[in-house]
Amino acid sequence: MFKYALPLFIILSLVLSGCSSNTLAESPKKKEYHIGILLSDTGLGDGSFNDSAFRGLEKARDTLGFIFDYREAPDGHAEEALEELVKQKNDFIIGLGFSAQEPLEAVAKKHPNQKFILIDGVSSMKNIKSITFKEQEGSFLVGMIAGMTTKSNTLGFIGGAQVPVIEKFKNGFISGVKYVKPDAKILVDYANGFSDSDFGSNLASKQIAAGADFIYPAAGFTGVGSIKTAEKNGVYTAGVDSDQHFIAEKSIVTSMMKNIDIAVYNLAKDLKKNGKISMAPEELGLEQDGVGLAPITLIQLTKEQEQKIEDAKKKIVSGEITIPESN
Repeated sequence: MFKYALPLFIILSLVLSGCSSNTLAESPKKKEYHIGILLSDTGLGDGSFNDSAFRGLEKARDTLGFIFDYREAPDGHAEEALEELVKQKNDFIIGLGFSAQEPLEAVAKKHPNQKFILIDGVSSMKNIKSITFKEQEGSFLVGMIAGMTTKSNTLGFIGGAQVPVIEKFKNGFISGVKYVKPDAKILVDYANGFSDSDFGSNLASKQIAAGADFIYPAAGFTGVGSIKTAEKNGVYTAGVDSDQHFIAEKSIVTSMMKNIDIAVYNLAKDLKKNGKISMAPEELGLEQDGVGLAPITLIQLTKEQEQKIEDAKKKIVSGEITIPESN
């Protein structure tokens, strides 16, 4: 009565084996995507520029399954750091900040098939995608808030260096102040560096002594020194790039959000969706959610003032308000 049992067992084994083989054939290993990044001079933990980009990479890792690695080169060995990332065969490599442009272009020239991203600079090289932001648009809104807040009618701007990207912060801020307070006085100082908090503190002290009751620093760690000193003196400030309210909760009224994290994440999302990224340059402003304001704290704007800011946003996007990028 069991003479058909063995052949049946064999047949079932063969069928199951065939199903298993088909399943394996239909489930190829998923492609892994890799991103490398060279951080700017101030490095990770700046609570601002670098940390924002890092958040974008962490989101790409956590939600899209990307693998990323980073390098810091505070000692000036940026090309060596980039070469290490090239050897890893990353799908693309990000150079963060205008100071990365020269080493990035040097390495990109040696590796024409490697795709690179330059953030905060514009390159003409075919294997480098340039991403810039309209910092002047977000800074205009900060300037409006500063102008609406000031009691002394004197405000201060501190730049890390007199370079094009920082000039956009400055010119936007001044234009925004003048939009609501045409007669306001704006003090301007440059630190010639982004990593000296003591020097930033000295510049803030100088501006406070000259009557500034609101200071807007776009200067990395140097700016943090300015903000800390402003807080000790009861002076309002604004943060940059990320929401920096935690740095000085009694001083920072808002921050000019430069959404590098969103830009970086969108690159990863496009790569996973399309298998490639567009190398066309991008310039991200209010309309593209590239810049904006963090929540306003410490002060209470009137309904009329809030509406004026909203109206200004619309006019900037439509082109009715134009903001100079440089002098």
